[in-house]
Amino acid sequence: MWRAPARARRPPPRRRRALATVAILCVVAILGVIAYGANRVYSFLGSVANVGNPFQVIRDQVAPPPGSVAYMLDHGQQVNILVLGYGGSENDAPLLTDTIMGVELDPTTHQVALISVPRDLWVSISADQNGSPYQEKINAAFEIPQMPNAFPGALKPAYRGRYGGGRLAEATVGALTGIHFDSYAGVDFEAFRDAVNALGGITVHMSSPLDDCHYPNYGHGYLNHGVPPGEPCPPGAGIHFPAGTYQVNGEQALELARSRHASEPAQASDFARAQRQQMIIEAIKQKAMSVNGLAKLPALMSALQGQFQTDMSLTDIHAVYDFMARVPNRSIRHFSISDQNLVDDYGPGTPGSCGPSDQFVLCPEDPTYQMWHQIFSRLFVPSSTLAEHVPLELVNASDNATGLEGRVGDVLSQLGFDVASEVRGQPAPTSVIYDYTGGHAAATDAWLASFIGARVVHEPPSSTQHGLVVVLGHDFALRWYGLA
Repeated sequence: MWRAPARARRPPPRRRRALATVAILCVVAILGVIAYGANRVYSFLGSVANVGNPFQVIRDQVAPPPGSVAYMLDHGQQVNILVLGYGGSENDAPLLTDTIMGVELDPTTHQVALISVPRDLWVSISADQNGSPYQEKINAAFEIPQMPNAFPGALKPAYRGRYGGGRLAEATVGALTGIHFDSYAGVDFEAFRDAVNALGGITVHMSSPLDDCHYPNYGHGYLNHGVPPGEPCPPGAGIHFPAGTYQVNGEQALELARSRHASEPAQASDFARAQRQQMIIEAIKQKAMSVNGLAKLPALMSALQGQFQTDMSLTDIHAVYDFMARVPNRSIRHFSISDQNLVDDYGPGTPGSCGPSDQFVLCPEDPTYQMWHQIFSRLFVPSSTLAEHVPLELVNASDNATGLEGRVGDVLSQLGFDVASEVRGQPAPTSVIYDYTGGHAAATDAWLASFIGARVVHEPPSSTQHGLVVVLGHDFALRWYGLA
């Protein structure tokens, strides 16, 4: 008998956009001359937005080059951008990425999806031009092309030069998720902190407090060595954030984005950190799009001219800004890869680890990543489907896939479905969906039947059943673990 692996508004007309960009460039130039001098503006355009001649930007706005981010958004095509956060000069591993986040912009549904990828995921990084396999944590992909001594082989030509690190990170994350990334943007701790300060701070909402006595300092150590992980912080030690909604400055925003060892279990993991990072991204977006955002442009330019890397042109950046300005926060979807859904965590010495026995790593439940591809190709569930608000009862009817119902429930919840309960049931060879809604869940039935590979059986509503009972059979379990 098979056993599951053990668990350890449509875009404005092109001419209008061109005129808007001319105006923005003029404002940038005027503010730059007043605050920094003309050289400051040209320096910013050249170092951050990859612009040698600002007048070329104006020409591009009239007709963005085919295949560019601006062109794709202008023609209603989905754009995917990989956002990377790394330590820079203030960290002992300056180019390892603490933050790895996919950002999907969908002009068709006017939605945005944020996808957090955990940095400790053990992966194959296809960087060697000779095809030699290279295994490492995913946070090293950005570092490898920028630190030749960190890679034992010869880099593929595509990953050499100015954009090599970002493009290798794109390829690595893309291989796992099935997402083709069109561009990337990377920022280090200093530029992130300075950018938040340049905006005058941001507003965050903390659902629970965070106290961390083991937050790293700037001397390759920690703010407090005397308190064991998980123990309450003594007064004045470490970092402290209460529950609630309030304003934070750049340093505080960085602390929220980096903290991993909080005393509170709800905040003490890389996965909780990923959720805070997504919250911070939304807060920065909200502040940058506010009416006083333009007034802060010179200071923001100064902050971003630090350690900020991107292969997007100024035209692309403007197109992304223009799109994001029209997307309300309620239309931003969130998905975090975690040990509650697609990966298992393995500490040093844990049997069955996919990585070195002396390291903490995360391993995919589906090492083929086919289930990952299926999930990430379906992030934008139609609003008409979710509007049915059908309660789902998930029944794990696999032979021996412990916890499958919870993992699938976490995925469906993040996609926007109403998961009411998750239970273990009697083994069944095939998956089936029992519909007790009296015909009120046609769109949900169709979506789930396609995702799970199940037939739909319509049952009369009863006093105990009024939603959908989704039976996850042996066939689905095989697919979940990449064994089908």
